[in-house]
Amino acid sequence: MAAEFPSKNWKDYELLDSGRGEKLERFGKYILSRPEPKALWDKQMGEEEWKRMAHTTFSPGADFGKAGKEDSGTWNRIKNMPDQWWIEYASEGGPRFNLRLGLTAFKHVGVFPEQASNWEYIYMQTTRIAARNKSQNLPAPKILNLFAYTGAASLAAKCAGADVTHLDSVRQVVSWAHENQDRSGLDGIRWIVEDAMKFVARETRRGNLYQGIILDPPAYGHGPNGEKWKLDECLYDMMLGIAKILSPKDSFMVLNLYSNGFSAMLGETVVRQAFRLTKQDKMQSGELVLSDRFGKALPLSIFVRLER
Repeated sequence: MAAEFPSKNWKDYELLDSGRGEKLERFGKYILSRPEPKALWDKQMGEEEWKRMAHTTFSPGADFGKAGKEDSGTWNRIKNMPDQWWIEYASEGGPRFNLRLGLTAFKHVGVFPEQASNWEYIYMQTTRIAARNKSQNLPAPKILNLFAYTGAASLAAKCAGADVTHLDSVRQVVSWAHENQDRSGLDGIRWIVEDAMKFVARETRRGNLYQGIILDPPAYGHGPNGEKWKLDECLYDMMLGIAKILSPKDSFMVLNLYSNGFSAMLGETVVRQAFRLTKQDKMQSGELVLSDRFGKALPLSIFVRLER
C-alpha cells in the first residue's frame, strides 16, 4: 500500500498548516481555514498568524458531523474575496484544466486537492488505452465517472481523449462540472443526473462496457428521486455491478473512499471478491495524503485501483 501526494508543481494549491482539527489552505490567491477532523496534532503557526493569513474561515453549524449534515456551517470572511473564483490544474506531461471554486453552504469548495494523484493515474491509463485502441482502429475509450461531483476526474479523462460519461445525483453539481468543461476548452462529455446504482444496473442489462470506471461514493447520500445511499450497505453490491460493465481487457477502475471506518485493505478485499481477479489483473491501494509546509502528513482518503 502506498501514500500518494499531489505534485509540488501544482501552483494553484498548497496546504499551509494543519492541526487542532483544522487546515489552512491556499486555493489560487485566496487562503481558507476550515475544519479537518483528521488533523489531530498541534498547529505549527499560532492562531493569530492563521487569522492574519486567512481570507475566510468556516464555522460548523449545529448539525455538523451528523449524517447528511456532516459538513454544514457558514463561511466568515475576514478579507475581501469573491463567492466564486477559478484555479488551474496543470502538470508536466499530464492533464490541464480549470476548476471553478465557491464558498458553499458546506465546508467544501468544489475540489478535493488530494485527488490530484488519481487524476494523473486516470490520465495515464486513458492515454495508454486510447493509444492501443487507435492502433487497432477502435474508437476512443469509454470512461464512466460515478458520484462525479464537479468533474475533475472527468476532465482528466477527457484531456486524454476519452469518451466520458459523467454521472451525479445532484443537478447543481453536474451544471458546475459543465462550467468546468467549458472553461477548460473541452467538450463532448455526456452529462447524467441519476442514481448511480440504477444506472449501473441498466447498463448491465444493456450489455454496455466501459474501459475505465471511476467512483467516489459518499458515506451517505440521496438519488435525484429520494433514493437513499449508505455506503456500508451498498458498496459491495455496487462493485458487483461495476465488475459486470468493466471491460475484461485494456481497462482500469479507480475506487476512492472517504469513510473513516474503511481501510485500504478492506477496499482491496471488496474489489478482489467482486471482480474475481485473475493473475493478469493488477491491483494497488493506498492513501491520498496532503503535506503541509512543515512536513505534517494529512491522510484524507483511501484508493483502490485495478488495471487490466
